[in-house]
Amino acid sequence: MDTKDSNGNLLEDGDNVHVTKDLKIKGMSKTLKRGNVIKNIRLTGSPQEVECRVGKAQIVLKTQFLKKA
Repeated sequence: MDTKDSNGNLLEDGDNVHVTKDLKIKGMSKTLKRGNVIKNIRLTGSPQEVECRVGKAQIVLKTQFLKKA
């Protein structure tokens, strides 16, 4: 299983990614704005999702909204 970003680049554990679209996060009042950098992602069992930490919250994001930095 290869995990790829929105441009087709391979993602690996520990990569940094940019958010390509404003995303509302369920359960949080915070919105991830386009262009935010998320550091140190972790791959999950699904090739369409990655796990990351935003602030103190642990969230799962879809790779279609991410671009490798």
